[in-house]
Amino acid sequence: MGETPHRSADAGTGGTSVTQSHEWPAGASARVAEAPVSTRTPGGTGLGGGGALPRSRRFGAERAFRGLTLAAGTAVLVIIAAIAVFLVAKATPALRANTENFWTFEGWFPNDAEPKFGIGALAFGTVLTAALALLVAVPVALGIALYLSHYAPRRLGTALGFLIDLLAAVPSVVFGLWGREIFLKPVQDLSVWLNKYFSWIPLFGGDGPFGKSILLGSLVLAIMVLPIITSLSREVFLQTPTANEEAALALGATKWETIRTAVLPYGRPGIIAAVMLGLGRALGETIALAMTLGITFGISFNLIENGGNSIAANIANTFGEANETGRGALIASGLVLFAITLIVNITARVIIYRRREFTESAA
Repeated sequence: MGETPHRSADAGTGGTSVTQSHEWPAGASARVAEAPVSTRTPGGTGLGGGGALPRSRRFGAERAFRGLTLAAGTAVLVIIAAIAVFLVAKATPALRANTENFWTFEGWFPNDAEPKFGIGALAFGTVLTAALALLVAVPVALGIALYLSHYAPRRLGTALGFLIDLLAAVPSVVFGLWGREIFLKPVQDLSVWLNKYFSWIPLFGGDGPFGKSILLGSLVLAIMVLPIITSLSREVFLQTPTANEEAALALGATKWETIRTAVLPYGRPGIIAAVMLGLGRALGETIALAMTLGITFGISFNLIENGGNSIAANIANTFGEANETGRGALIASGLVLFAITLIVNITARVIIYRRREFTESAA
């Protein structure tokens, strides 16, 4: 019998490449892997047939984009800090000249020889009108968003969504003029009816006059924030995974049960973000409230009598006739509004972050 031929990786040629690899001593393959690519094979392709990965450029498009985004984020923080520093610097002289407690005094007389002004009534009116506006707008906005995303035909939903987006572009002065000239009479009649049948409730008590009140300002404000909350909520509802809804329907759930168990839980962080964005708009609204509120200074829970005021509306109404101390007092009130808005946004971010953590841990 003849000699047994060597095994080869190429059955057709009977080459010796595999045989030679079997003759390497132990650890030789590791030394080959550690060797430079150019020394492994004449072609520099290595044992695996691939070349070395190209080195990343020191100044490439990715690093430029990363630096641009970092600069943009840093610029936002710098601007916020600069605004805060400016407000504090301009408000400090007026606060030192104030002869009353800035937090509890309900009057506003910064132009007097002995300046007296306080933020209590203005902050109360700002928060009250914004809270009532959200109380009215949020249920309506969520209902409209659910109808447009899950009930309305596609063409009708697209058309109505476009109209709602256009409503968000209407200037606030138009809402203010409409509220003062057109919407005032219906709200006045509603106030008289509420006072007639529900005067035993402090919110609707009093002897009048009725008209330019917290109720009118809150309703106008609710109409203004309605398209913002509706548009964002609709987009969130449309992002619900189809598999979640189909699974609920497969288990025998009705349309509403599917929305309640699959759509609303998935969109809860987006709903919170939309509501907080609407709240930020409501807190900072100026012209519309300046035209619809009674512009009085005082803390009262009565919603239908003439009265009410807000920080932004007070700035718009009194800045033109303010002296140096008066302007400083208005800037001090703006600093309070800045702090309230910042707290609202931070709270919203914390809520959304905790909700996301809970969702990810549950998954």
